[in-house]
Amino acid sequence: MLNKVLVVEDEQLLAENLQGYLQAQALEVRIAHDGAQGIVEAHDFAPDVMVFDYRLPDMEGFEVLDAVRQNRNCHFVLITGHPTAEVCDRARQLGVSHILFKPFPLAELARAVCDLLGMEREPNTAVSTSEGFVERRQSRTESFPLQLYDGSWVLADRRRSTSASEAPDDEQLLTGE
Repeated sequence: MLNKVLVVEDEQLLAENLQGYLQAQALEVRIAHDGAQGIVEAHDFAPDVMVFDYRLPDMEGFEVLDAVRQNRNCHFVLITGHPTAEVCDRARQLGVSHILFKPFPLAELARAVCDLLGMEREPNTAVSTSEGFVERRQSRTESFPLQLYDGSWVLADRRRSTSASEAPDDEQLLTGE
């Protein structure tokens, strides 16, 4: 039986990337895009770890944690783009195991989740070594594809080009054409 992870994140692209990466770690992963859905999913899915965003469209992430904790004993990982002392202190008070500040490497999230579950990470998805970074940049096909945010697509296309003539010029970079 796979360990279960619930990701409560309102940014769809980020949530899908987190889901795909954690699934590559041999974890069963579900996504909720707001706090209310996260509470329902936590009840139905019964996760071992819940990864949650601090700011959600309908409520604060800590409200989700409180509601889930009433019915479910699991580990919590906070992801936030708001690294204030107040958020960190409150997370510690509520027993959050790990806090990751956006943007964070996916490998850090995988390490935190796998550590909490007492499991080894899948060796094919380890990305923290410099050799792995160079190998991925030189490779034309990725074993783990990521969707990218606006602006990053052009850079990703440029890296895949085989010659300088295929690289976009400055006007293409600005217009996105």
